[in-house]
Amino acid sequence: MDGGEDMRVNATPYCWSAREGGNIAGGRLARRSKKSRSLSTSSAGSSSDYRRTQSLHGPIPVTTFGPKACMLQNPHAVMHIQDPATQRLTWNTPPKSVLVIKKIRDASLFQPFKELCTFLTEVKKMIVYVEKKVLDDPTISGDENFGTMKKKFCTFREDLDDISNRVDFIICLGGDGTLLYASSLFQVWTCDHTLCFCNTRSNALLSEQESVPPVMAFHLGSLGFLTPLKFDTYQSLVTQIIDGNAAIVLRSRLKVRVHREREKAVIVTNGDVDSSHKTANYQVLNEVVVDRGPSSYISNVDLFLDGHLITTVQGDGVIVSTPTGSTAYAVAAGASMIHPNVPAIMITPICPHSLSFRPIVVPAGVELKIMLSREARNTAWVSFDGRRRQEICHGDSITITTSCFPVPCICFRNPVNDWFESLAQCLHWNVRKQQNCLSSEDDDII
Repeated sequence: MDGGEDMRVNATPYCWSAREGGNIAGGRLARRSKKSRSLSTSSAGSSSDYRRTQSLHGPIPVTTFGPKACMLQNPHAVMHIQDPATQRLTWNTPPKSVLVIKKIRDASLFQPFKELCTFLTEVKKMIVYVEKKVLDDPTISGDENFGTMKKKFCTFREDLDDISNRVDFIICLGGDGTLLYASSLFQVWTCDHTLCFCNTRSNALLSEQESVPPVMAFHLGSLGFLTPLKFDTYQSLVTQIIDGNAAIVLRSRLKVRVHREREKAVIVTNGDVDSSHKTANYQVLNEVVVDRGPSSYISNVDLFLDGHLITTVQGDGVIVSTPTGSTAYAVAAGASMIHPNVPAIMITPICPHSLSFRPIVVPAGVELKIMLSREARNTAWVSFDGRRRQEICHGDSITITTSCFPVPCICFRNPVNDWFESLAQCLHWNVRKQQNCLSSEDDDII
């Protein structure tokens, strides 16, 4: 990682907190539970005496996001599922660093990007992290007046530099894709068939790698379902976040593990070698899509839930999505739209060869496994939030469950109002011409 100056951030854990009656209990920090919810370890071929060993309730999300932010705890809460209206951001210590994510190859975003970075560095005295390929964009690299500002940035490269314990919060400039990209930057490293950090890092660092700092998403793209903030008032909004006064919504992610029967290099669609190990791990914000790929045959995959075969998907494929992903590919395939605070996993078939195969919703705590059926005539292909598309062969398996590391997103008002506002403005939910009322003459006829 390089930057104009040798700047390091002494990051400390940060958390999210709950608010009761508008009063924030300062100094009460959420502690990460040392107990982890165990998932079923039974194989896909479990016998009929298989016994369930896990709760139907979803895993309790980790309440720290990145090095400094957390959720304020509500001492009067009696439910595991917190009231969305009480979810508010607070800081253990004042934030000092910010990651700015800009949609690349979009010249219209250069001016907002320039204004924001100037405000963060000159006014707020923040350490700004920017991806190297953003600064290599011709629109930015060709601006001589912006050269002095670029020297103050700390740069990084995707998949090569670890910034998980350096960034206090994130600002996205663009559409929904920038938020998905921000989520993809906080993953688990894979090495030697197991999860590790070069044999020198502790489990605490592993958690920091997956934990996502708070995200401010400004609507500068096309759809903007996940980007509720308007850039016109960015200065007051950023100031409000730095002061620790904002509502947040926790967008759950899927923890995905792809296990291959044979160790081999996997070539993803962009031509890069994704992994040469038998096991690869991903954190997914929207959905995991398994489809038939370029084959003309229908997809034929077995779907297991907690070790039990529940059905065989025959069609174009299947979508396993989070509530956040329910308004993306899943809704286009006929699924229902689910609020992000609902702890659930959605299973949606893509053009199933059966009239009775309808989308279903399962509890967030279950473990799903997808494998090619023995009768499958072709392989399958899988993608994660539309990225890292790769082939799945006979004997390979995809294990999916709810992650304990959600994406904390800053709200414009609150999680409920923002969601319904997005349904109305972006998807035009239930928009139709209003029916006329009956006149007095019509009443007489009736």
